[in-house]
Amino acid sequence: MSAYILAIDQGTTSSRAIIFNEKFEIISVAQQEFEQFFPDSGWVEHDPEEIWQTSLSSCKKALAEAKLQAGDITAIGITNQRETSIIWDRETGEPIHKAIVWQDRRTAGFCNDLEDKGYTDLFAQKTGLLIDAYFSGTKVSWLLDNVEGAREKAEAGKLAFGTVDSFLLWRLTGGKVHATDATNASRTLLYNIHDNRWDSTILDILQIPSALLPEVKDSSDDFGLTAEGIFDHSIPISGIAGDQQAALVGQACFQPGMLKSTYGTGCFAVLNTGNTPISSKNRLLTTIGYRLNGKNTYALEGSIFIAGAAVQWMRDALGVIEEAAMTAKLAAKADPNQDVYLVPAFTGLGAPHWDPDARGAIFGITRGTGPAELSRAALESVCYQTKDLLEAMNKDWQEPHEKTVLRVDGGMVANNWFMQFLADILDAPVDRPVVLETTAVGAAYLAGLRNGVYPPPEDFATSWRLDKQFLPEIDKNLQKRKYAGWKDAVKRTLTR
Repeated sequence: MSAYILAIDQGTTSSRAIIFNEKFEIISVAQQEFEQFFPDSGWVEHDPEEIWQTSLSSCKKALAEAKLQAGDITAIGITNQRETSIIWDRETGEPIHKAIVWQDRRTAGFCNDLEDKGYTDLFAQKTGLLIDAYFSGTKVSWLLDNVEGAREKAEAGKLAFGTVDSFLLWRLTGGKVHATDATNASRTLLYNIHDNRWDSTILDILQIPSALLPEVKDSSDDFGLTAEGIFDHSIPISGIAGDQQAALVGQACFQPGMLKSTYGTGCFAVLNTGNTPISSKNRLLTTIGYRLNGKNTYALEGSIFIAGAAVQWMRDALGVIEEAAMTAKLAAKADPNQDVYLVPAFTGLGAPHWDPDARGAIFGITRGTGPAELSRAALESVCYQTKDLLEAMNKDWQEPHEKTVLRVDGGMVANNWFMQFLADILDAPVDRPVVLETTAVGAAYLAGLRNGVYPPPEDFATSWRLDKQFLPEIDKNLQKRKYAGWKDAVKRTLTR
């Protein structure tokens, strides 16, 4: 008998459901986009009801396409856009406000005030994170302060907070389970990643009642059963991880020194550092990579806000390309004598700079600069930003450089020109796997591990398959000159 795992991959722009069999083969996929709301400058919101409906609809479509019943599914795994924050009424299950998305910057002023009060080191030591509007904690404070009656209800224990995984779990279980996993908790700015608990000191500083918060469980754990009426049969929910940590698991990066980098709208590089949390001296984030059997595996993470979005900008705003796939051919035709640099700080710069006020710039334009050179500059910018992250990681991670293995995924890695330049500028091998749906694979694996469908991590690692390895080919002097040009361009863009 075949075993099937249903992975819910709830992202920033769409909800997907993928059914895997016991060999990690994809049986069916369903996807549905949902609306983005921009109520003010720098504000980004989602409708939690639409997140729920598109997730549920995608699950049902995937089951129908696979010609399976809910009773055929062994377990559900959930992976989700991280940091996005929802508060809902415990009695009715209704959200009190739209979800505040991870990209939202409305609490930047509050974060500056916290830094001015000298809390930066305290938050970093306890949570591994920087004080930034990116994370959930200040979003929760904003909701309590700006939704009428919310604070009183929260203090009375009538409201529940959760990241998207927690909200979906609540809905799937009919309101019986209010929980999250350690990876999502570690991105809230509220969770002590050393003591494995919500931090009372931070909750007091942000004035967040502990009654709001979910139980924190392992990434592979018993999260309850789907409620009657959700599907035609009850299904165990047994795996949850934030999207980037799920990709770390899906890429089988279980050994310290293994690194995955995901290239989608943004880029997120996550380095497994084992059972030791590394405090970054280079403005990277210390986070929980996954937690199995009550034991944390820690990671260093670097976040690039604009990766594939730079290509989308060229297509949608500039109109110099008709589709993203054109960039590979155009980049290959670009004039090698032109050094054009695009610094895509459209929403500020992420790690290792963390400059929210920086804005995009293009350097080195001549009369001969055209779509080919701009395409090359857009693709190269993602590679340069990745090198910035890896240099910072190598400074923090004191193990020999040759131990680092880079595995990549995401929509951009289908572009061979991009992949080759990435290997060139990093001066290191880059491995592209056969299965690129690594985020969903990670969620499915965590769910299947709990139910005996999938093997322990060391055995799962042997199932990872390489599609192609890209090796550096560039002249070393050219590589150094091009990267020096990039660093100069960034320096000109920074505001702090």
